Amino acid sequence: MIAMRFLVSGRVQGVFYRASTREQAVALGLSGHARNLPDGRVEVIACGDDAALVALERWLWQGPPASRVDEVTREAWEAPRNEGFHTA
Repeated sequence: MIAMRFLVSGRVQGVFYRASTREQAVALGLSGHARNLPDGRVEVIACGDDAALVALERWLWQGPPASRVDEVTREAWEAPRNEGFHTA
């Protein structure tokens, strides 16, 4: 199982970005979380197979209709121990 940390910048808070990310992640069979950061970015930790992580990253660049994504960075991450996908 692979885990990645994505940091998403732009207009991504207050536009249902985390909830929409959760929907996408669940549909792709990923576990992890999405949470707002104090600096205005959204952090997404996702764990699953490589193809699903690639699909999620592609979706993160799009986001929900009200969002505007300026940048998505990623880094390898230690797999979380929880199951499911949560927002914080």
